[in-house]
Amino acid sequence: MSNTSFLTAFFKMESSGGILLILAGILAMICANTPVDEFYRLLLSSPVEIRIGKFEIAKPLLLWINDGLMAVFFFMIGLELKREALEGELSNRANIILPGVGAVGGMLLPACIYAAFNYQDPIAIRGWAIPAATDIAFALGVLSLLGPKVPVSLKVFLTSLAIFDDVGAIIIIAIFYTSKISLASLVVVAVTLCLLFIMNRRNVDSKSSYILVGLVMWAAMLKSGVHATLAGVLLAMFIPMRARDPQEPSPLKGLEKDLHSAVAFGILPIFAFANAGVNFEGMTLDHLLHGVPLGIAAGLFLGNQIGIFSLCWLAIQLKWTKMPEGMTWGSLYGTSMLCGIGFTMSLFIGSLAFEGVDDVQMVFDERVGILLGSLISGVLGFLILKATLKSSG
Repeated sequence: MSNTSFLTAFFKMESSGGILLILAGILAMICANTPVDEFYRLLLSSPVEIRIGKFEIAKPLLLWINDGLMAVFFFMIGLELKREALEGELSNRANIILPGVGAVGGMLLPACIYAAFNYQDPIAIRGWAIPAATDIAFALGVLSLLGPKVPVSLKVFLTSLAIFDDVGAIIIIAIFYTSKISLASLVVVAVTLCLLFIMNRRNVDSKSSYILVGLVMWAAMLKSGVHATLAGVLLAMFIPMRARDPQEPSPLKGLEKDLHSAVAFGILPIFAFANAGVNFEGMTLDHLLHGVPLGIAAGLFLGNQIGIFSLCWLAIQLKWTKMPEGMTWGSLYGTSMLCGIGFTMSLFIGSLAFEGVDDVQMVFDERVGILLGSLISGVLGFLILKATLKSSG
């Protein structure tokens, strides 16, 4: 097989995005623990500035990645959510109860477990939402390694649960991780939202027009104190599902398709490389037994599997919904454990939770807990699903 055909086959694999995320995270840790570390830190702290007259946005490269590139990631999540709600799996009430209930358990219990470890520390408690997030790229990547024996209903359940989880993360970021508010900037955001609403109602289907207004909204959101990535979600809600001409393709579906590869193979690996660089020099057992890594690891591993599985079991027993065809209690449990992979979203929420904290060790603790909890959840979830699907196949 030639190099070109090998790369083509790789990027068509369902697990390729997750594999690239893993490689980017490993590369970041190699850079952080070798003599390259100085250049790695220098790269991420490099100042990048955009100035138009008196208006300027000046941030280090790391924050451009976290505030800018991740806004594109949230934009794609918003597009996916809208499509699923209008004509996908989430448009059918019967398909949303089980993953919706599971997502509630997968957010509440991990947060409670983290809080139980850190409620006495006013700084550490900021990270309560870190384990309440599932990394859909990683989770689906691990699931795809099991091959064709994975029932479609299980993939639908995991994808739907992750979408609800992302909505929960968006709400948490908007409410709890917002800094000082600038009313003037929020007025600009409101004006852009009104403009997007008018464009949508008048059936404007020019994607570039929406993106141009979205860029203004992102810049205003950045200055407002509300996290700028939320602009991506808001913009997605106004992208029309259908073009003015019925013969033309869907603007929303076209944007989602165009962004998928850029996000999976570009934005998320870049984010992982910029945020997963943990320096293990001087690490001791005390560091691992600190409340932050313990709370995150326990929240991801124990909180997700118990919270998701128990609430799903309760919903089925109360006859609110039923077990999807092709799924078993064993595969539901394995999937619940797989949801403990919180890599990308957990790192992102962690960067917000401890933003401005001078204690470097706190950031170190946060990343170690995310890596440990995600790794254990992914490996054991894979093994349980492999055994369960084999016995039921």
